[in-house]
Amino acid sequence: VQLQASGGGLVQAGDSLRLSCAVSGLSFTDFFMAWFRQTPGKEREFVAAINPSGVTSWYGDFMEGRFIISRENIKNTVYLQMNNLKSEDTASYYCAARDGYVRSPAMYRYWGQGTLVTVSS
Repeated sequence: VQLQASGGGLVQAGDSLRLSCAVSGLSFTDFFMAWFRQTPGKEREFVAAINPSGVTSWYGDFMEGRFIISRENIKNTVYLQMNNLKSEDTASYYCAARDGYVRSPAMYRYWGQGTLVTVSS
């Protein structure tokens, strides 16, 4: 199983960025997909999750409607559209897969390697 996250980079506050996570080695349409983020010294934080069909999604409390999770099952890929980025969004972002919806990172078995997002103010 491989989850390959990409799309991170250095942006300015107020900019937008789209992260991608390409998945292989599992039946993508059977899995809930999620994004987490983490900064040094802090616990991994839930960002968003989406169900296998892409119809239902959930978000972390800090989202304020700025982030949107989506998926393209034909491409085995999940996305995180991040708008109006703030300096506090600076973190490494990780995608994860699980056969059900939970917010706890400890419950996820499959992880991508992380992609770094840096937002300058």
